[in-house]
Amino acid sequence: MAFSSSYYSPFSALFDVSKPNPSLNPAAFLVPSLKFSTAISNFANGFSLKSPINPGFLFKSRTFNVQARAAAEKTVHDFTVKDIDGNDVSLNKYKGKVMLIVNVASRCGLTSSNYSELSHLYEKYKSQGFEILAFPCNQFGGQEPGSNPEIKQFACTRFKAEFPIFDKVDVNGPSTAPIYQFLKSNAGGFLGDLIKWNFEKFLIDKKGKVVERYPPTTSPFQIEKDIKKLLAA
Repeated sequence: MAFSSSYYSPFSALFDVSKPNPSLNPAAFLVPSLKFSTAISNFANGFSLKSPINPGFLFKSRTFNVQARAAAEKTVHDFTVKDIDGNDVSLNKYKGKVMLIVNVASRCGLTSSNYSELSHLYEKYKSQGFEILAFPCNQFGGQEPGSNPEIKQFACTRFKAEFPIFDKVDVNGPSTAPIYQFLKSNAGGFLGDLIKWNFEKFLIDKKGKVVERYPPTTSPFQIEKDIKKLLAA
């Protein structure tokens, strides 16, 4: 199945704050839904299925060999990451909680709305077992150039963010953080496993499994209903 690249503008062109475009309608750039067809079931690496929660994203099936089964048994809880202050944090501490993992940036056109909505959701649901894990990343337009202390001050002062912020990481390329290698391998996007831009989101259930992946243009408020379902499960 072939797709013309002319239908998809790069995210770097959409959200470069140095070139504001008042007429931009972010909703127009959401990845369109595709229906599953048995005609595409013969791909070498398996077929693609439409996500049950977010029809705009597809999940790719993989060959079920021993290695794949071993990877499937792994969860987010198996990883240790560094927080914004350089301390090791075992994600095992979040067992039994619903998590939203987000790659953040301080100078993106999506920064203000995402940080504001994320802070609102965290305040609303943290007492019910909801956690947001923010990972700064400078790979998209150089929009997170600051040091860890500068990032922390920005998020906590300007947006009063109380959710955990972690060490700046790469989410694509040869230096991709292990946690993001895992997330992408468990929820491949429409254009492949690459993270497309700042504020792409992964929803994790209480057992540490990746349940859903959302493109950068999906606002946190649009995810609220999915968060509530997992909290109630």
